[in-house]
Amino acid sequence: MDSDIKDKLLFPHKDASVSLTREEVKTAYEYCKAYISFLNNAKTEREAVSAAVALAEKEGFIHWKKGMEIKSGDKIYFSRRGKAVVFCTIGGKKFTQGISIVASHIDSPRLDLKMQPVYEDSGIAFFDTHYYGIIKPYQWTGIPLALHGFFILKDGQELNLKIGEEPGDPRFFIADLLPHLGEEQMKKSAKDAVPAESLDILAGLNSAPGESGAGAVKLNILRLLYEKYGITEKDFVSAEICAVPAFPASDIGLDRSMVGGYGQDDKVCAYSALTAFLSVSEPEYTSCLVLADKEETGSFGISGMKSAFFLRFINELLEAAGEAANEREVFSNSFCVSADVNTCWYPLYKEVLDEHGDARLNRGVILFRYWGQGGKENTNDADAQTTATLIKILDEDQVLWQTGEGGKVDSGASGTLSRFFTNLDIPSIDLGVPLLSMHSPLEAAAKADIYMAYRAFTAFFKRR
Repeated sequence: MDSDIKDKLLFPHKDASVSLTREEVKTAYEYCKAYISFLNNAKTEREAVSAAVALAEKEGFIHWKKGMEIKSGDKIYFSRRGKAVVFCTIGGKKFTQGISIVASHIDSPRLDLKMQPVYEDSGIAFFDTHYYGIIKPYQWTGIPLALHGFFILKDGQELNLKIGEEPGDPRFFIADLLPHLGEEQMKKSAKDAVPAESLDILAGLNSAPGESGAGAVKLNILRLLYEKYGITEKDFVSAEICAVPAFPASDIGLDRSMVGGYGQDDKVCAYSALTAFLSVSEPEYTSCLVLADKEETGSFGISGMKSAFFLRFINELLEAAGEAANEREVFSNSFCVSADVNTCWYPLYKEVLDEHGDARLNRGVILFRYWGQGGKENTNDADAQTTATLIKILDEDQVLWQTGEGGKVDSGASGTLSRFFTNLDIPSIDLGVPLLSMHSPLEAAAKADIYMAYRAFTAFFKRR
């Protein structure tokens, strides 16, 4: 058959290492250097907001206050208690002609410390934890951990805490049972081999000066925290403090073709969307970038997409523009790309992955219309018009893209932010980066795919 006919009829599955020029590959690798730095400085949602705001303020963005006047070209942002943020560039068109939105989440699975976390057992002090998001508990044992936290002390002072990231810092870990005594443990399912209540972090062994007996080691841990940071046991009740992997993000593979690091679900999409958004200074349509919290736990909470922070911000902008009465028209004419990762084909797990439908590493960004279980339950399932619009944008900018399914039918379930925007009557679809080892302490993504995500979101903000 004529090769031109084949090119016309078949879906163009292209490997980045073959289809990209040497200069494009070099550009992708260079782009990921800054991304790796972002990953290392943004392991929690608060840190991600701070890092994103710092980048935006360098580009002239200012904090939005209700009552401010707005005009085309203005660059503003709204932070929700430092845990979620919306950036907005006012476009040349009226709001009623629609807004271009990319939404990602910046929270990642981790171990949160409980409200009264410090306890002592058998002369050993521990930090008691409650896991956040869907994890495999056994993956969190035997690896170096760091503590990242945010405290509000008795005098109202805010304290950002980070222990275990700098050279010379102490690190933490969760001990596992040695294999010589683990015969019964290894007979259990992977889910039950390490009970969630056993994910407690070793904090220390020494007694407080002049103290002995029960409680002396716990007291010493609290003494050390108080002497260095002014923290008391009561301060943990309101604190947000979590354990995250202490190792830095890095290149993966002899060819350095991948980025490995913690929290790439979903900071790989958040970063590529952020840098794309900042690169388009004069969009035709008003552009918004939403970096949300709480997606890993259902998007509940004051900084999650089920709250009203995004709607409130947009309504304040409409009021400032004199278009407050047109909210429904604004949303129905808008377009949202939900920027989230998806799984990818890996030949060692054929029993649950879809060889024909799942995305592949190094073949570009993934367009996926749905990802659900039980008949696409709780999924967006983007309509044909929305899908075709995004495909046109990607093709016109020659972005390398592919489709993804998220595993075999009924193998598992997940969800993204797209459904929350459709609840506002905003056409929405998912686009993201293929990710290996999702929700583990170390996830991997191909550099070419990360760069293509940046290219895709840039094209969207320019052309939508």
